[in-house]
Amino acid sequence: MEHNVTLITTIAAGFGLALIFGFIAERLKLSALVGYLVAGILIGPATPGFVADAHIASQLSEIGVMLLMFGVGLHFSIEDLMSVKRIAIPGAIVQMTIATLLGMYVSSAWGWTFGEGLVFGLSLSCASTVVLLKALESRNLMKSINAKITIGWLVVEDLITVLVLVLLPPLASLLGGTALGNESVSIWQTIGLTLLQVGAFIVIMLGIGKRLLPWMLWHIAKTGSRELFTLAVISAAIGIAYGASALFNVSFALGAFFAGMVMRESEFSHRAAQESLPLRDAFAVLFFVSVGMLFQPSILIDKPMSVLAVVAVIVVGKSVAAMAITLAFRYPLNTALVVAASLAQIGEFSFILAGLGASLGILPAEGMSLILAGALISIAINPLIFSAINPFKKWLVGLSGLASDLEKRVDPFAELPMSTERKYLEGQVVLVGYGRVGRRIAQELTAHDIPFVVAEQNREVVEGLRKKGIPAVSGNASEPSVLIQAHIANASMLVVATPDTIDVRKMVDTA
Repeated sequence: MEHNVTLITTIAAGFGLALIFGFIAERLKLSALVGYLVAGILIGPATPGFVADAHIASQLSEIGVMLLMFGVGLHFSIEDLMSVKRIAIPGAIVQMTIATLLGMYVSSAWGWTFGEGLVFGLSLSCASTVVLLKALESRNLMKSINAKITIGWLVVEDLITVLVLVLLPPLASLLGGTALGNESVSIWQTIGLTLLQVGAFIVIMLGIGKRLLPWMLWHIAKTGSRELFTLAVISAAIGIAYGASALFNVSFALGAFFAGMVMRESEFSHRAAQESLPLRDAFAVLFFVSVGMLFQPSILIDKPMSVLAVVAVIVVGKSVAAMAITLAFRYPLNTALVVAASLAQIGEFSFILAGLGASLGILPAEGMSLILAGALISIAINPLIFSAINPFKKWLVGLSGLASDLEKRVDPFAELPMSTERKYLEGQVVLVGYGRVGRRIAQELTAHDIPFVVAEQNREVVEGLRKKGIPAVSGNASEPSVLIQAHIANASMLVVATPDTIDVRKMVDTA
């Protein structure tokens, strides 16, 4: 009977140890992901004692990847990304390029080939959305403009990584790995065919899937059966991922990502996210456990300088690059430090990318262990980096006049233009926040021909409003200077339409 229960023993050992070490990690104020990876290391072949079935763990991790990517797609918002596109898109592209080049430079010193260095560098360049969201939530920063910029930045990183996952298999032979398919077909034909297949899949998903999935969910929701609804959501995620792979030769990851994206269009998207969350979380745990099984702890003793170099690229290289880019876009020092701290780690996408590189014969086993070591250390120290932001900023501002100037950046949108009409400067409504609620209020004020000035933290929103001829100032309205710029002294009314209630008292006091 022993050979029949390998699936059960693998799941039991994986979940049991993940629970114990995840709990210990949380008690030590670390991310639970560290605990899951340690659990995988303990049941992996590199450590003594019980060894889980690697083949079964690998298949379970594939389901984990599908559901992780489905979750990413389900929360992917074009609107959120577009609100910070000016900094998020170029920022993510430049930062990933710098991190990839740093990874390639470090690996070339170890005598690795171009292909090995490229996959290694790309794996170090993408931060973990799971770790970031946890860090922002624990510090109540989710509603801040800094969080919007960072999440938008990571969404762009995720999209770039998805593209890399699509292009890596056809480029495998060129990068020194195992070629997939016909050797006689040129590399450009292979890439062209891959992009054509991906394009066909995306067209079908956006054309048919966008209508079919919400329609299906609507009819199943009408039955009133909760388990049928959950089953429909999970079936769609895994079924589309498998169908994409079988019919279009598209990776499971991309198939699941688009399933989530399409499902987001449904009115039941929030419920779909809620109902599928327990299963997504469970298989995500198994994914991290299976990744931990690939880790060789001996690398910490055999190659400590290599591990140190990897951690330096993740924690120092990426952070400095992100900070420099953010400051170059004329954002204040505090925003630059939050973005830098958020990107000073790697996680799930790095593992998916490294796993694909290893399966294609591009990334050596040592590379996988180095990436895992870098992930474990960077995730473990990320809360400390976040805690150090304020003390570091105070020290930097006190030390240097330049840092003080950077903290008090002259925002080109922080003052109303001299050409602002008189009607907006006397008896106007000062509207703080231009989100979903603020926008509705603005529409009503416009409809009744009531003049108003918007005070909004998101500089790109302010820029867009000014292009439409609506007076707006950029900044946090809890700071008196922002409301003074909105001519609060002459206003007839202050309307606060922001989700953050902490600063409302300061705004009222200023008014």
